[in-house]
Amino acid sequence: MRITQELVDYIAGLARLELEPEEKRDMTAELERIVAYMDVLNQLDTAGVEPISHVFPVKNVLREDEVTPSQDRAELLAGSPAGDGEAFLVPKAVE
Repeated sequence: MRITQELVDYIAGLARLELEPEEKRDMTAELERIVAYMDVLNQLDTAGVEPISHVFPVKNVLREDEVTPSQDRAELLAGSPAGDGEAFLVPKAVE
């Protein structure tokens, strides 16, 4: 695949980049090297290779949820400048 100036302009527009002419030339060369490498990878025989989504096995590294009691509502609202006993009251920000 040939990387044209129009394609670089299009990609830069999608990425919201403003490239100088020298940067466009560099980007064109870099994209051509990437596409050439993808062509090399496309020539590999992967018929017997099982598809995977991650290189390493995916496992949940988060801890289990623990149910704990929450703070007392009245205690939390006690320090607020304005409240209705159920929630914090704040000034209207949008008309």
